[in-house]
Amino acid sequence: MLDTRTIQIVKSTIPLLEGAGTAVTDHFYQRMFTANPELKDIFNLSNQKSGRQQFALFSAVAAYAKYIDNLGELGELVERIAQKHTSFDIQPEQYQIVGHHLIETLRELAPDEFTDDVAEAWIKAYQLLATVLIDREKALYQHSREEPGGWTGPRAFRVKDKIKESELVTSFIFEPVDGQPIRQYQPGQYIAVRVKPDNAEHVEIRQYSLSDKYHPDHYRISVKRESSPIKGMVSNYLHDVVEVGDTVELMPPAGAFFLTQPSRPVMLISGGVGLTPMMSMLETLVSDETYQHDIFFLHTCKNTQQHSFKQRLAALKQAHPNLHDFYWYSEETNDLEDIHTGLMDINLLRDKVDFNNVDVYLCGPLEFMRFVRLQLHVNGVPSERIHFETFGPHDEII
Repeated sequence: MLDTRTIQIVKSTIPLLEGAGTAVTDHFYQRMFTANPELKDIFNLSNQKSGRQQFALFSAVAAYAKYIDNLGELGELVERIAQKHTSFDIQPEQYQIVGHHLIETLRELAPDEFTDDVAEAWIKAYQLLATVLIDREKALYQHSREEPGGWTGPRAFRVKDKIKESELVTSFIFEPVDGQPIRQYQPGQYIAVRVKPDNAEHVEIRQYSLSDKYHPDHYRISVKRESSPIKGMVSNYLHDVVEVGDTVELMPPAGAFFLTQPSRPVMLISGGVGLTPMMSMLETLVSDETYQHDIFFLHTCKNTQQHSFKQRLAALKQAHPNLHDFYWYSEETNDLEDIHTGLMDINLLRDKVDFNNVDVYLCGPLEFMRFVRLQLHVNGVPSERIHFETFGPHDEII
């Protein structure tokens, strides 16, 4: 635990952090990558260029300073970070590198305010946070090793099949090269793909949601082709270069967003490629003969060409009377049956859903999730029953 003086000093630097904004993290990453270029094989450099990684780190540092005297408030943040770190195979010694560059960044950007006393307080505070994360990640690594079919670090998988699901999304079926079992995962979790595209200077690691219920002999992810050559470096490589029979490396399944054992109706809401973890949840629910509650599946995309898993969803609806699906296209539908046009409108379900007795899982673009969450609140869904996932660095949808 930290002493009162250390806590007071760290909290006193909150205005300094807020005034500096992402300048702190811009400087931090430039400094760290110059001194430790090997870390470029771990960090997503496209998120660096977009600014999302800097914003996420700054938000985490500011939140830590704010709640340093009540770390229980950071439980969800710590779990998300620890889960993500295990998908990158982060090791304890790398925390020392990050901590050194963070402290020196603060010292260099604010030499007058960042006195020796402030530096000492932040070193203690960072060491505490690092210990919390390292301990949690150690437990996650141990769990992954001890689970049937489990492993840590990269493991070779072969592409068993490659299936076009829509205009932009393709599924990849991976089977282990060693022929050994693969570990269970929670529906909604992701798996990290580790590749070296031909045009990439560094190894690239990307997380993709698992898009099917668990199978003991293969994993499935479904990848959207990104139009940006920077953001889409890995997705385009998977779409254009990786073929059936090729080998990639996968990290063990991870992620703090997943379907818990439901005891009431479930609402699965997605926008665009946010559909992928929802497919894992849906396939799991409909295959569970003990689950007899209603499932409400809501999805929005641009048009029918970009409607992934359309045929599979239709088949599931025919086979399971407790599945109720609703779709919105942002483009005109030419009067397609059961397809709404425009923005998703939760109010259309008021006579079908008891919003006070439903668990909601939400995934898609940030603005879409914020828009939907507001509608859910208006209709009476408690915040603690709304679970969400963001792709890439975490952000809030409040």
